[in-house]
Amino acid sequence: MSATPPRSGWLLFHAVVVFGFLYLPIAILILYSFNGEGVGGFPPHHLTLDWYRALFADSAIWDSVVNSLQVALAAMLISLALGVPAALALDRTSFPGKALFRRLVLLPLILPGIITGLSLLMLFNLMGTKLSLLTIVLGHGTALISVATTEVFAGLQKLDRAQEEASLDLGANYWQTFWRITVPNLKLPIIGAALLIFTLSMDEIAVSFFLIGRDNTLPLEIWGRLRRGITPEINAVSAIIFVFSLLAIVFWYRLRVGGEGGASVGTEIVGAAEGDAA
Repeated sequence: MSATPPRSGWLLFHAVVVFGFLYLPIAILILYSFNGEGVGGFPPHHLTLDWYRALFADSAIWDSVVNSLQVALAAMLISLALGVPAALALDRTSFPGKALFRRLVLLPLILPGIITGLSLLMLFNLMGTKLSLLTIVLGHGTALISVATTEVFAGLQKLDRAQEEASLDLGANYWQTFWRITVPNLKLPIIGAALLIFTLSMDEIAVSFFLIGRDNTLPLEIWGRLRRGITPEINAVSAIIFVFSLLAIVFWYRLRVGGEGGASVGTEIVGAAEGDAA
């Protein structure tokens, strides 16, 4: 006899509890960003936009936002520039020590950020490099190469090689095939890796803490202010970050749905062409 499935009411209650635990604090944070009485008192009273006005007039916050954006964009470019070739090497070639290389690529994902940041700090000290935003960029880029490698490698595992073989059979060389067939088919994994790297870099605090110079990133600026207590400005900037993160998720979802639809059409066309050729 098969086991009796759990009742839908219990599953609904469990889902509500889990999602409430995850997202209720975020909802409260956003609500308090409009609280005219600051962070005290519940429920909030005298809803206002004054904290957002104070936030937009706070030059230190916006300087840290600009620094974080610069670091995240540079780290994203470094990670993709090194991670995509590493993924291609793991998927397309055989070389001595490939298994060890694959495990070493995953190591930064396993190591705590404190270890990565401290080791990079010792390296920069030995090199006599002055701590600045550049050292943070190098630290984030180094730590996040594994993200780009694993994301693109997963995309390569799902890639239909028939289109590449057809391109080579029709006279294109390997370089032309790579740019015209392989890269477009890897668009979704590359964009997904880029968004993930950008988000992780914007959120990184452990590596940044060890490699920071005179200029703060946004997480370190918020952390420094939290040492003096929670302020409504922090709630406001956190609410804005949440909104932009939500928009990025929606953008990625729509892009992925559209891309998977286009990929399925392309697979059907290749399959039909192979059938005709047979």
